[in-house]
Amino acid sequence: MVRFLQALCLCMFLPLVGVSEQVSAERTVTFTLDFPQSQPEHYSIEIHGSGKARYQSRGRISSESEDTDSFSLDFSVSATTREKIFDLAARSKYFEHDLDSHRKNMAFTGKKTLTYKDAERNGESSYNYSPDPAVQELTTLLQGLSATLETGHRLEYDHRYQKLALEQELKRTEEMARTTPPVELQAIAPILQRIVNDPSVINVTRARAQRLLARGVAGEGQ
Repeated sequence: MVRFLQALCLCMFLPLVGVSEQVSAERTVTFTLDFPQSQPEHYSIEIHGSGKARYQSRGRISSESEDTDSFSLDFSVSATTREKIFDLAARSKYFEHDLDSHRKNMAFTGKKTLTYKDAERNGESSYNYSPDPAVQELTTLLQGLSATLETGHRLEYDHRYQKLALEQELKRTEEMARTTPPVELQAIAPILQRIVNDPSVINVTRARAQRLLARGVAGEGQ
C-alpha cells in the first residue's frame, strides 16, 4: 500500500515538474539599445529561459564610412549568467513600471528598453538612466555581453579580410580583461579557436587568442 501511494504521488508530481520546466524555458528577457553615432548604433539581445539567445546589431562599418553593417548571432548563455539575468528581472518587478529616473540635465547614453515575457507577464519599459539598482546591474551586464559579441564580430572580419589587425584587437581585449572580465567570453570561442588553428596568423596573435579561449572555457564551467 505504501509503495502504491508513493508511486501515485510520483506520477502526480512529475507532470508538475514538466510544466514548471516548460514555463521556465518560455521566459524571455530582451534588451535593446538605440544610440545614434555610437558603434553599434542599435542592438538587441534576446535571452530565453532555456539559455538560448540571439543578438542583432547595426552600425557603421567604420568611423570613416557611412556604409552600415548588420550582424546577428545565435548563441547560448551560461547557466550562471542566465539565472542572474532572470533574478535581476524579478528584482526589477519584471519591468512592469516606469524604469526611467526622468532627471533633467542627465547625459544621454542611449535609449534602453527592457522587456520581460512569460506565460503570465508582459512588462516593458524604456529609459536613459534608471535609479533601480537591479536595472543598473542588468544594464551593465547586458552591455558587457554586447561588447563581447561585438569583439567576436570584429575578429571575424579581421580574420577574413585583414589578419594583421587581429593582433591589435586581441591585445586590446586582453588588456581590458585584466581589469574587467569579459561577459560570456565562451560565446565567441569559435572565432578564437579558428584564429588559434590558423597557421597563417602570427604566433603572438595565436597565443593571445589561446589565452582568451582558455579564459572563456574556464568561465563556461562556472
